[in-house]
Amino acid sequence: MSLYEKPKGVKTRWISFENTTTERGKAALENKSAKGHAFDNVRPGETKTLLDIQGSGSIRKIWLTINDRSPEMLRGLKLEMYWDGSERPAVSAPLGDFFGISLGRRVQFECALFSDPEGRSFNCFIPMPFRTAARVTLTNELDRPLPLLFYDIDVLIDEQHSDDVLYFHTHWRREAPNSLGQDFDILPWVPGAGRFLGCNFGVITDSQYEGSWFGEGEVKAWFGKDAHPTLCGTGTEDYIGTGWGQGKYIHRTQGCSIADDANGHWAFYRYHVDDPVYFDDGCRIAIQTIGGAGKGKTIKLQDAGVPLIPISLHPLSERGFIPLLELEPPQDIREEHFEECWCNFWRQDDWSVTAYFYLDQPGRCLPDLQPVHERIANLGTVEGTDARADA
Repeated sequence: MSLYEKPKGVKTRWISFENTTTERGKAALENKSAKGHAFDNVRPGETKTLLDIQGSGSIRKIWLTINDRSPEMLRGLKLEMYWDGSERPAVSAPLGDFFGISLGRRVQFECALFSDPEGRSFNCFIPMPFRTAARVTLTNELDRPLPLLFYDIDVLIDEQHSDDVLYFHTHWRREAPNSLGQDFDILPWVPGAGRFLGCNFGVITDSQYEGSWFGEGEVKAWFGKDAHPTLCGTGTEDYIGTGWGQGKYIHRTQGCSIADDANGHWAFYRYHVDDPVYFDDGCRIAIQTIGGAGKGKTIKLQDAGVPLIPISLHPLSERGFIPLLELEPPQDIREEHFEECWCNFWRQDDWSVTAYFYLDQPGRCLPDLQPVHERIANLGTVEGTDARADA
């Protein structure tokens, strides 16, 4: 619809502490209408209902800011969204990760779906339709209070949707460390029809790998109950649009917001806005937890007892790519006929991801969000995170 057209009967509402309902003429009623309730606090264990409305419509924008923006608070606050009266949330994620801020480290950025203009606020522009009801909650699962919470959810109400409109979902998960020799699920298998919208990752590399590259793994997608994937990329940095390693960059649908090799912190994203990933009978998305180094360094790591499984060698000679897992009989990379070259290997690091997707059902079909102690463990304090900054 063009900017100069108005859909018949559709109304605009801004939901905040100044007006928590969609009622007309019910905003700015406190303190004689002079900024009477711009913010609130959230006590330990408390759940704040940010939105609870009946009828059809869609969320068009969410803005939020808090005064405690430490890594623990960004992971300790749980954001949940419920559609059409479902008892289980379709969205359940740590606050910071939901808004594209992995590892609790805030970065000034703007992309197609999220923005953080100055590292102090959270904006989401993903459209979230509902048919009969919408509810949004924020729960403080830490043992300390959040003194200042400001928010604004912009919605359209009395908006009618066709039968093919889908419900917005997220799934967050962390493996610290990931299982050696296994893919890390970005989106565990979900039933039904929908669209995978994309994801943002947080990776904390294990120092025992001595700074070797973590990002050789390919992203894969299975449709239905197929034994093998239908979609497969070529590497981690390839998936986010770059190549031969990755530095910091912020682009519209792909980027790397943190490339901190010194601390082993990496945060990156890919949103399938222009290249949709549709599915009709269920879907699973995963990434291989594969890294690499020179053959000599790989042998050194093996001799030191570092957990890894070599999978391939990449000599630049005419011999070309050597798929170690297919060689019969199996061969050791120490054998003399293998020249010095690049070696890919399975490895173990700290992986977390927020997956965004639309589905033809309003309620949750995946496991509950991991408990807070698993979300915040070993995040650490890194210079530049601006922990406990004032709003």
